[in-house]
Amino acid sequence: MRLTQGAFSFLPDLTDEQIKSQAIYAISKGWSVSVEYTDDPHPRNAYWELWGLPLFDIKDPAAVIYEVNECRKTFGSRYIKCNAFDASRGTESCVMSFIVNRPSIEPGFYLDRQETDSRFIRYTINSYSVQRQPEGIRY
Repeated sequence: MRLTQGAFSFLPDLTDEQIKSQAIYAISKGWSVSVEYTDDPHPRNAYWELWGLPLFDIKDPAAVIYEVNECRKTFGSRYIKCNAFDASRGTESCVMSFIVNRPSIEPGFYLDRQETDSRFIRYTINSYSVQRQPEGIRY
């Protein structure tokens, strides 16, 4: 299974040169860039771990590539993504997000079916990575 989340998710993995091109684009727009990682890429998991500080006011895309590579060295077996934030309207709004690293084996998700009142059926999407290591163990 291949996780499809964020921009470019249906394309092959981006090369470092393509990541650099996206960083150049974000910098040209005046956006701040951040690098985040997680082992649980559930679509509702909006709280990935932040790698370092967001890169405010950078002018060189090499800084983004450097941070991505440093994060890969430490967390190469996890999902890593770049986010770009636009603060032009007075709030930090995520305007671009894309995955730059994937684990060699993507754990995937499973559906948990629950029958409730009046014959209603609810489905919950759960991550295999969380099933193997519950939150109390992971954090």
